[in-house]
Amino acid sequence: MSEALKDLAAYITEKLDAQIQDAMVAHGELTLFVESGDIVDVLTFLRDDVQCQFFAFIDISGVDYPAREKRFDVVYHLLSPRQNQRIRVKVATDEDTPVPSVVEVFPAAEWYEREVYDLYGVLFTGHPDLRRILTDYGFEGHPLRKDFPLSGFVQVRYDDDAKRVIYEPVDLRQEFRNFDFLSPWEGTEYVLPGDEKAGKSE
Repeated sequence: MSEALKDLAAYITEKLDAQIQDAMVAHGELTLFVESGDIVDVLTFLRDDVQCQFFAFIDISGVDYPAREKRFDVVYHLLSPRQNQRIRVKVATDEDTPVPSVVEVFPAAEWYEREVYDLYGVLFTGHPDLRRILTDYGFEGHPLRKDFPLSGFVQVRYDDDAKRVIYEPVDLRQEFRNFDFLSPWEGTEYVLPGDEKAGKSE
């Protein structure tokens, strides 16, 4: 399989020489690295070329590397049932630079692009309806970014007086978290059965 993927990588690189930054085979899958401005052309080629036929769109995911200048990777996964092969295409971007939408190439990308926008804050140009899809109305921040706090910024509860759900700052009830870190066998005033023998042996 790896030889077939290497041949496919060589073929795609030859056909799209100026648009492929890098191609590598790892863990039984071929990964292509492209510039964001070329993603529509590359995915169109992968879908339509007779040697590729990657017309089954699997998903789009995001990855956050906060230390990098272009901190986000937008990762496209495609499947070619005809060739029985999978391919991964990666695009790097930052918080402010949008990535062209591929909805015109793969209509199923619409919801996945909304997910990446909602969870990572990556913008897509040309998307027909770029709104949040998983978080609530008025949600602040993007929860899968590495710098997003684990407790979030606000908490939600039902208010009996207002008779509605309200948002308020996160309040961690630390008074219910009294940890003494003692073993359950330490610090007791009573003698456990068998302990009296330990004292006699000394």
